[in-house]
Amino acid sequence: MLVLRSGLTKALASRTLAPQVCSSFATGPRQYDGTFYEFRTYYLKPSNMNAFMENLKKNIHLRTSYSELVGFWSVEFGGRMNKVFHIWKYDNFAHRAEVRKALANCKEWQEQSIIPNLARIDKQETEITYLIPWSKLEKPPKEGVYELAVFQMKPGGPALWGDAFERAINAHVNLGYTKVVGVFHTEYGELNRVHVLWWNESADSHAAGRHKSHEDPRVVAAVRESVNYLVSQQNMLLIPASFSPLK
Repeated sequence: MLVLRSGLTKALASRTLAPQVCSSFATGPRQYDGTFYEFRTYYLKPSNMNAFMENLKKNIHLRTSYSELVGFWSVEFGGRMNKVFHIWKYDNFAHRAEVRKALANCKEWQEQSIIPNLARIDKQETEITYLIPWSKLEKPPKEGVYELAVFQMKPGGPALWGDAFERAINAHVNLGYTKVVGVFHTEYGELNRVHVLWWNESADSHAAGRHKSHEDPRVVAAVRESVNYLVSQQNMLLIPASFSPLK
C-alpha cells in the first residue's frame, strides 16, 4: 500500500489524529480509530472511457502522493456501463479535508488530470464507509477479478444484523468458495448499506464457486438466517486498472 510522501504539505505530514468519529445514530461495536474509506464512482461518457483511463495511468502518481489509493477498477458487469469505481483510505475527516485542500492547490494535478478528465465525466457519486468491526482489509494472493456486492439491510446497524451477516460471509470464505477483501458499512450515503468486496481468480471461477455454494447446505443455512435482515442487494464485476494497488 502507498503512504504519504513529500508532495504533501508539512502541516499535513505532521498532523495529529483527530478524536474517534462516531455517528450518534450508529449502533453496535465500532472500530477504535477514525480510519475510513471513501468509495467514489464515476460514470463516463462512452467515447471518453479510454482517454480517461490513459490520463490516470500517466498521472495517478500525482494523486497518490497525497493519500492512499486502495484500488481502482472499471465495471465490467452490473448496472450502467462505462463506469469506474475506486477506494481511498483516510485517517479521519481532518485528514481528508487537508488532502482535498492540498490537491486543489497542486497545479500539476489540476492541469494534467482534473481539467481534461472533468469533461469526460458524466456523473459522480461518493460514499464514506468504515470496515465492519470484525473485518480487516485483505490482500488477494494474486491478480484476479473483483465483485462488489451491495446489501441494503434493515435499519438497526451491525448490532441488529452483524452476527448473522458475519456467519453468512464466513460460510463462503471458510469453505473455499471465494475470498473476501473487506466488508464495509456506509456512514455517509445510503444508510444501512453493507459493501462486500470479493476476490476471485477469474469470472469463471467466481461463477463456479457461486454455483457450488448455492448447493452447500452449510452456506444455505447461514444465508437464510442473514436474509431475514435484508431489504435488497446488487452487485458489480470489477476489473482492476493497471495502476490499481489491488490487482
